[in-house]
Amino acid sequence: MKIDAHHHFWKYDPVEYDWIDDSMSTIRRSFLPDDLKAEIDQAGIDGVVSVQARQSLEETDWLLGMAAENDFVKGVVGWLPLADESIDTILDRYKGASKLKALRHVVQGLPAGFFDDDDFNRGIRSLTARGLVYDILIFENQLEEAIRFVDRHPNQVFVLDHIAKPQIKDKLLQPWQENMRELAKRENVTCKLSGMVTEADFNAWTEEQMLPYLESTLEAFGPDRLMFGSDWPVCLVASRYQQWVDLIQRFIDPLSTQEQASIMGGTAVSSYQLD
Repeated sequence: MKIDAHHHFWKYDPVEYDWIDDSMSTIRRSFLPDDLKAEIDQAGIDGVVSVQARQSLEETDWLLGMAAENDFVKGVVGWLPLADESIDTILDRYKGASKLKALRHVVQGLPAGFFDDDDFNRGIRSLTARGLVYDILIFENQLEEAIRFVDRHPNQVFVLDHIAKPQIKDKLLQPWQENMRELAKRENVTCKLSGMVTEADFNAWTEEQMLPYLESTLEAFGPDRLMFGSDWPVCLVASRYQQWVDLIQRFIDPLSTQEQASIMGGTAVSSYQLD
């Protein structure tokens, strides 16, 4: 089964999605299941994982509702208030939500020390007890803090989004590359090959520019701990859906059939326990 492990849905609202600035004006509209289904059908993708774009219970419930109505949505990475003292009670409300596979908080760009918060870490322990995954969304300059965070939770399954958003536009590999190698030593962490074109120049990026980052990530994690993700519709400001699928396929062509299958679906199925 081929899986797109990272995409978003939204009903566009300029206040709720104020991060969509003028440079991203092409995605200032709604993106819903029918829009994505057309893309994945053309690309030969069998299923997807929907990831939160707003930090609210309403967002999580909305994504779960669409997952219930659309069989190709195999799982949801939602948001819940992990630092809330009532997080266990809140999580109990979602016991019957079989497609809720993971939670995420938008940590990218937050001040240093977010991952050290005791209440947040208590919430992570509650995830571990319930077998839910945590998606790590950071910029590359937060990797060292993320490594310390992961070390506090050796039994928690983590998925790193967007290869930690390296500075591709400026063609900088260090210290990102060294920190990725260090994080990858933690076998409870997998990584998504996603969100890269939007870290480059939207209009001038090249496949050759992507290769050092793809190669470094493959070297660090290995194919059994990598998963394909489109980051649709955000990717559309810089790349067509099929264009990113094709680029990743060319990159993994030298690998064995089994290794390619892991990246294109197997790792996502096992990490998120998708049906």
